[in-house]
Amino acid sequence: MKGNFAAIVLIVIGAVALAVNLDLFEVDLIALLRKWWPLALIGIGLALFFTPGDRQRSG
Repeated sequence: MKGNFAAIVLIVIGAVALAVNLDLFEVDLIALLRKWWPLALIGIGLALFFTPGDRQRSG
C-alpha cells in the first residue's frame, strides 16, 4: 500500500502540473495550500494507518 500511495500521489501531481502547463486551467498553489493543508495531514495519517507494519506479522 505504501508504494501504491506514493505512486498515485506522483501521478496526480504530474497530471495537475501538465494540465496547468497546457493552460487547461489555472491553479493558485499558494491559495490552495493555505486553505487545504490539513487535508495533507489526513492523507498521511490514512496512509500510515492502512500501511501494513511489523505488528501484523504472526509468529
